[in-house]
Amino acid sequence: MLMKKRWIVPVVLGLAGLLAFSACSAEPDKKSAADSSELSWWQKTIAYEIYVRSFKDSNGDGIGDLKGITSELDHLKELGVGAVWLTPCYQSPQADNGYDISDYYKIDPAYGTMEDMEKLIKEADKRGIKIVMDLVFNHTSEENEWFKESRSGKENDKSDWYIWADPKKDGGPPTNWRSIFGGSAWEYDETRKQYYLHTFLKEQPDLNWANPEVRQALIDVANFWVEKGVGGFRMDAITYIKKPETFADGKPDAADGRVGIHSMTANTEGILDYLSEFKSAVREGKDIFTVGEANGVSAKDLPDWVGPEGVLDMVFEFGHVNIDLLDEMNWCKTKDWKLPDLKALFTDSQKTTMGNDTWYPMFLENHDQPRSINHFLPENADRIDGGKALATVLLTMRGTPFIMQGEELGFVNVEWPSIDNYNDISTKNHYKFAIGEGYSEEEALDGVHHFSRDSARTPMHWDTSRHAGFTKGEPWIPVHDDYKTYNVASEKKDKDSVLNWYIALAKLRKEHPELIEGDYKELFPDSDQIYAYTRENDSEKMTVLVNLSTKKAEYDAACVSDAEQVLGSKGETKPGTLEPLEAVIFCNK
Repeated sequence: MLMKKRWIVPVVLGLAGLLAFSACSAEPDKKSAADSSELSWWQKTIAYEIYVRSFKDSNGDGIGDLKGITSELDHLKELGVGAVWLTPCYQSPQADNGYDISDYYKIDPAYGTMEDMEKLIKEADKRGIKIVMDLVFNHTSEENEWFKESRSGKENDKSDWYIWADPKKDGGPPTNWRSIFGGSAWEYDETRKQYYLHTFLKEQPDLNWANPEVRQALIDVANFWVEKGVGGFRMDAITYIKKPETFADGKPDAADGRVGIHSMTANTEGILDYLSEFKSAVREGKDIFTVGEANGVSAKDLPDWVGPEGVLDMVFEFGHVNIDLLDEMNWCKTKDWKLPDLKALFTDSQKTTMGNDTWYPMFLENHDQPRSINHFLPENADRIDGGKALATVLLTMRGTPFIMQGEELGFVNVEWPSIDNYNDISTKNHYKFAIGEGYSEEEALDGVHHFSRDSARTPMHWDTSRHAGFTKGEPWIPVHDDYKTYNVASEKKDKDSVLNWYIALAKLRKEHPELIEGDYKELFPDSDQIYAYTRENDSEKMTVLVNLSTKKAEYDAACVSDAEQVLGSKGETKPGTLEPLEAVIFCNK
């Protein structure tokens, strides 16, 4: 099965039946990877990412807010969610939708008040849900008081809280580094007569982690939120916090004569020392977890990053979501891939974490990624069947699954007709970069359709009312035009919906510990249609078979000869055959 970038037309086909859960057991034949009684709460639960601006608006201003989240906590509880990761809701001028923070100790008025946050934490706790904050510590907003003081002159107390460098002899930027969002990674400041570094937007100056005062200030921020009662932190862009001792030009990788900053600064030696210090001051002795956005960290590096001796509890890897990109800056430059390539990436991560007593955060989507139905399935894949197939993989792997809001409803990408329809600054910059590289407007827009971050940020669909029940006002970004079919209220009533499949999988996961702590073993690794594996502990063994192709697939039924089917996306199936996009789970008798 050849995978490439594609657009899926929403189609609803067929009715899928859920089999009743049944008790099953097997004679113990091996030592399990872990005992569920020894696992932490965050290892046994399901996590859910909320893009605060787009989840639920309580006051009609078109922007999602904290009160809106509080009002829909029961939806998350029904999904089996025990941890909710909120995208940044701190005070911010919103140059990058909250990832540019002007005050870590305040809630942005668009999202509510500190009292609203305290109530959200309290109400979530009542439902067994912990709130997880997004720590954006690589950079701040240029409107942060720290930066205002730093840029005011070279002699102030915070002069070296950010990364400053003199111009080259010709007056140009210190290096030829390109920011993640395009353009130079350096911005000239007239007051200091120096350039400051920004890995992302120029409005997001990078903090200088080499300064111990900066590290302590960030530790203080984290501990402030721990005292508020949060259950953990997602650490944004964490692989960029350590910069090289000296700055030097890199070999240009595009027509603009620049080199991507990722290749020049990501995972610089010494970064683990910084994070170890943070762990000791914030994490140790507290019942919370940390998960890092670790672009560039591979499976072989995981033991240094996570686990008992690591600096974080989990890290998000990006090998699978970058599988079709040759150049992260150029969305028009893609590569074909086959299912065995994707499976190998997952298996490497599963084996590495299982063998080193470390833990894995399984995800297919987040606020920076396209929708998984478009990303990982063939172009003609049925949306409902495809959503169920991917959900099965997400919720049966070893590790903590992270659901992106809307993923449980089978959300797909938006395909707006003009770049002017898009809101995301990164999307606009990627489009501009593609034009600069010689691609046509049509080609550049096609790349946007497949990879824009806006696809993951459109408002949540709650019902069939105007604007999908997200707001009574005008939404900050358009609601997807398919909301009358794909929404929480409608899918709850449809036993064959993607939503009800997620709920069934969550229940199965809770009732069968082998799906949480059991060992993982891949079956049929060379199959270009089927992703199959077993999850096994001392007492039970589950066999998961998912056809990720749009054609019927055959497999050796001997792998389930001593097992009974406990869940099937298309009802009861005949062992040895899978219908297109069918997912089946067997348990040993």
